[in-house]
Amino acid sequence: MAGGPGAEREISLRSGVAVQKALRASGHCVTEIDPLEKGWKLPSDTEVVFLALHGEYGEDGQVQSWLETLGVPYTGTGPEGSRVAFDKELTKQIFEQNVIPTPRWIMLANTRALPPTGLGEGWVLKPPRQGSSVGLQIVDVPDQWHEALAIAGDYGGPVLCEELIHGREITVGILDKVALPIVEVRPKDGPYDYRNKYTVGATDYFCPADLPADTAKRISEISLQSFEAVGASEFGRVDLMLDETLDPYVLEVNTLPGLTETSLLPKAAAAAGLDFPALCGRMVDLAVQNHVG
Repeated sequence: MAGGPGAEREISLRSGVAVQKALRASGHCVTEIDPLEKGWKLPSDTEVVFLALHGEYGEDGQVQSWLETLGVPYTGTGPEGSRVAFDKELTKQIFEQNVIPTPRWIMLANTRALPPTGLGEGWVLKPPRQGSSVGLQIVDVPDQWHEALAIAGDYGGPVLCEELIHGREITVGILDKVALPIVEVRPKDGPYDYRNKYTVGATDYFCPADLPADTAKRISEISLQSFEAVGASEFGRVDLMLDETLDPYVLEVNTLPGLTETSLLPKAAAAAGLDFPALCGRMVDLAVQNHVG
């Protein structure tokens, strides 16, 4: 299942194409479903729904709740964990409750808000219920504030404002309660935003990341703790920043990470010896194993 009505539709379709190809290469019979279309239905002989449905409806627990009522196995996290992880404000609250290091933050009620005090120099603005860095804005100097806030607020509702952590951006894939090799992300120009995420050649990736063993171990442990704290399961991705002293700060948990040619979870799985068809097959196996009929 890919596509859907959210702002990440294009990326979802790209993930869907890649997954279909991988599953068919492994001998699976695949039916494509795009829930953007009204009146869509699952085939009567559906055994597993593979969710490549990024953004609203696919990641926020809605489609998971519907599939639960049908009693059909599906890949990834259940309804409640999906709902929590998709909401960046709820996720931040859970990080704080579990003493998980995360950048300082506040919620801005509207696009008329002034730059905050007490969050250091520089800010990150995000719509709280979008993924794939949709609407992400980096504010280095106060003069950029109002324009950046207007862009981040263009998706309706409040805006999450975080302190800007200067350092290295990393990500940790999770598969069946195991942290995969760490990926370091280095955009060639600008922040790791929507363009740099999904433009081939725009970003360099290093996996496994060049880190001291004790630092890598701590990052993996914190990532697993974060994944479990929000109620995620089966597979996903945890995004972090390392400051200049290599202290980690967890940004968010992605319960349906991208599965395109530039996506991070497949890179981590490949470094662990699992090619893309095998990764997709493992996701299907986990869905069947964890299904409660």
